[in-house]
Amino acid sequence: MIRLILLTDFTESFSYNLLKGILAYSKSHEPWVVCRMPPSYKNIYGIEGVLKWAKTWQADAIIGTFNNDDDVGVFHTNGIIAIAQDYKSRFRNIPNITGGYREAGRMAAEFFVNKGFRHFAFYGYRDTIWSQERCEGFYEYITSQGFGDNFYSYQEQSLDDLWFYEAPPLLSWLKSLPQPTALMACDDNQGNRITEICKVNNIRVPDKIAILGVDNDEIICNLSDPPLSSISQNIARGGFEVAELIEHLLNDEKTPHKDVIIPPVTIVNRHSTDFYPTTDAHIHTVLKYIHKNIATDITVSDIVKQVPLSRRLLEIRFKQVTQQTVHKYIFNLRMERFAQLLLASDAPIAEVAEQVGVNDLKNLSRQFKALKNVTPNEYRKEHRI
Repeated sequence: MIRLILLTDFTESFSYNLLKGILAYSKSHEPWVVCRMPPSYKNIYGIEGVLKWAKTWQADAIIGTFNNDDDVGVFHTNGIIAIAQDYKSRFRNIPNITGGYREAGRMAAEFFVNKGFRHFAFYGYRDTIWSQERCEGFYEYITSQGFGDNFYSYQEQSLDDLWFYEAPPLLSWLKSLPQPTALMACDDNQGNRITEICKVNNIRVPDKIAILGVDNDEIICNLSDPPLSSISQNIARGGFEVAELIEHLLNDEKTPHKDVIIPPVTIVNRHSTDFYPTTDAHIHTVLKYIHKNIATDITVSDIVKQVPLSRRLLEIRFKQVTQQTVHKYIFNLRMERFAQLLLASDAPIAEVAEQVGVNDLKNLSRQFKALKNVTPNEYRKEHRI
């Protein structure tokens, strides 16, 4: 029986889903005993107090949100495996539970560029690796698309002041942004903060500022007004993999100390990004029609009927706004919705396909693989426990 201490904040969905993955692993192997230790315990008693408790409790391993000046080596000295959950930066002497942060930033930027935005902003912490690298990935992508000069960032707050921020400087920054601006927040908490400030100060979301968070914490996202769009991550899968790593390390001390990397999966689109930044009224009408009717078998011919434009002129103007053809835009949107639904339910693939207007099951697997590099079945297996 493996005895594990989780030194983390269980008010966050990340920790809850990490534990969910660990428990899924234990059920398929041997039972685990888990002690949920609040971060306040380390704040009061220090790393020495945590170690003392771990030895008394006979812990085999500990996963924790450690500070980088914590002497985490004392756990190994006492025969306890230590794994760091990213807090401010990665450790070099113990494995880390970390993420594809630059990839998430690029995913957010591509999402906004494809929606037609031309001004971009990032809001995050000044001293955390996951905020910094998400910002870098975001900036790198928009720069590659020629919009690097249209980027603004606000990273004044320290993670140590998680719940405190000075509203006036942040509000001044938000008011200084050109409209409309696509804003990526480093996580859902910060995204929720932006929606609150915008609501109180009559900055319309998503019309003036479209906001995207990270983690897809459903409580926080739906606490926001309007509900916050967010990048989902397969955190439970990460919990499963870290449990597997712990067992390997317990059974063989020569097991490499590799990091467990949790990649971003998809963007869950809610009202905070439900906006199409174009002054072309006809293309705006077309975009609204596509998103509203994506679950039906709409065609380009159906779309042409919505506006007083020829098919050729519609295609030209649509591509100017979205950088995609009408057909490609529908295809990508349909496949993204399909990917989200694949992970959200256990329904048969044919049933899920019907929900996004896909009836040609023969070509579905090939089309999905063209976008995601895996079949729908493989995608489900890869991103679920």
